Amino acid sequence: MTRGIRRAASLLYLIPLVFLGIFFLYPLLALFDLSLRPDGILDLSAFIRLFSSDYYIGVLIFTVYQALVSTVATIALALPCAFVFARFRFPGKSLLLSLATLPFVLPTVVVALAFAVVLGDAGLLNDLLRALFSLDYSPIQLERTLTLIIIVHVFYNFAIALRIMTSYWSSIGFAAEEAARTLGANELSLWRDIRLPLIRPALLSAAVLIFIFCFTSFGVVLILGGIRFATLEVEIYYQAVSIFNLPLAAALSLVQILSMLFMLVIYTNTQRRLQVSLASGAAIARRPRTLGQRSAVFACVLLIGALLFTPLLALLWRSLFLTGQLDLSGYLGLSQRSRASLLFITPLEAVFNSLRYALLSMTIALALGLIASHMINRRGPWSRLSDPLFMLPLATSAVTLGFGFIIALDEPPLNLRSSWLIIPISHTLVALPFVIRSVLPSLRAIPPTIGEAARVLGATPYVKLWTIDAPLVSRGIVVGATFAFTVSMGEFGASLFVAQRESVTIPVVIYRLIGDPGLASYRQALAMSVILMLVCAGGFLIIERLRVAGIAEF
Repeated sequence: MTRGIRRAASLLYLIPLVFLGIFFLYPLLALFDLSLRPDGILDLSAFIRLFSSDYYIGVLIFTVYQALVSTVATIALALPCAFVFARFRFPGKSLLLSLATLPFVLPTVVVALAFAVVLGDAGLLNDLLRALFSLDYSPIQLERTLTLIIIVHVFYNFAIALRIMTSYWSSIGFAAEEAARTLGANELSLWRDIRLPLIRPALLSAAVLIFIFCFTSFGVVLILGGIRFATLEVEIYYQAVSIFNLPLAAALSLVQILSMLFMLVIYTNTQRRLQVSLASGAAIARRPRTLGQRSAVFACVLLIGALLFTPLLALLWRSLFLTGQLDLSGYLGLSQRSRASLLFITPLEAVFNSLRYALLSMTIALALGLIASHMINRRGPWSRLSDPLFMLPLATSAVTLGFGFIIALDEPPLNLRSSWLIIPISHTLVALPFVIRSVLPSLRAIPPTIGEAARVLGATPYVKLWTIDAPLVSRGIVVGATFAFTVSMGEFGASLFVAQRESVTIPVVIYRLIGDPGLASYRQALAMSVILMLVCAGGFLIIERLRVAGIAEF
């Protein structure tokens, strides 16, 4: 009986591995083949053109540059706030730290439109300045600039740096700082000799992770920068869709994948050095006493509120008061087809598309994630090999993944390029690592003695699974399901590649509505962005309420 159960479990473990092999590894190998053998024989002309062209070298340099600047700006803002959150205790601290994570789950199209509403030429801030100073021009000129792209990247990644550094700082305490202060060290010496050296592991880990996210940024750069500020991601999309130069797009994808693998090796090494203890930050945090300390707390709260919440509230306001008075025509017009030449369904139909894709993706990702988590949780070579294997989709951009689908899944028996199924499959791959990272901590938290006691009492593996394991990991399951649903609802890069005209999702429709001239399309884009923002915010609240692991786990 035991041998049969083990054999059945081994066969069950093959399901997520086969799914990953067919829909992830095979498309990537197809990209490698296309980039190295476009006509069936070895041909490196695409790579020669790539590395001999000043333009493409410039794209690569710009991709690294904008990611580096965005990372430095994010760390510079998050570092003092992390110190304040770790050092001081003040009302609303936990709530603010949780709400600061909301941008992490928001779709890029929603965030890009939100910042355009605030900082665009016709944005709310320019409207206010024109009214206050009787100006006939827009004093803030940030549209289609690198500055705006960096601001949005900071918005997205601020919470990642804040939570990683706050958690680490709280765990190591401030004993060394107190000792140095007793010996007469001033603030400059404390930062140079004590604080920065102590926080370096968390700082480096956060910086590498943020660099990876900014390096693979697609929606933000495409919407706010366009082809003028093309990164590798945008150039892959442009070469594949607009020019249809598939070998060159594949070569760019290969460069992107290798770059991300290199960065992941660095990130893994920084994570090994990031040994966070189990000490609670509540034990060392104290109330701010001096005027300077209270000012520092107030400044951090004000910064987080202005940076993270102003764009989202502005988006909601503009969707309701676009013409200066309450205007619900954007919401009421969601059942009407836009004049956009590339939009063949109504926005409301796209909402239903996103909902059914998200539900299907959530179901598949949850089933695969539970099996994969159980396999990883077992001690042995399977665990050591499968854990990084299932995290590989996080190292591959959604654009590259979508492009791989177009190349690989176009012949029987996997002729899915024109099928709507390709969308939930791509969403499942993106969501699967989040499900595993939500369920795995719950599994690892189950004491081995519970299973041993159940076996002594005669419980079969199936009885143990349903009566012991399932209730104990239920919170992780709900968090994983919510993550999968939210990620699917907001996924943009792969959907833009693979979605057919009748199967487009909310983010794709928003992107196309933004590019369609006319006030009616803009109203619909605002309304759909608010709907998507509220759905993702609701998912975020569930995640924050039930999650077992912190965001640093992802």
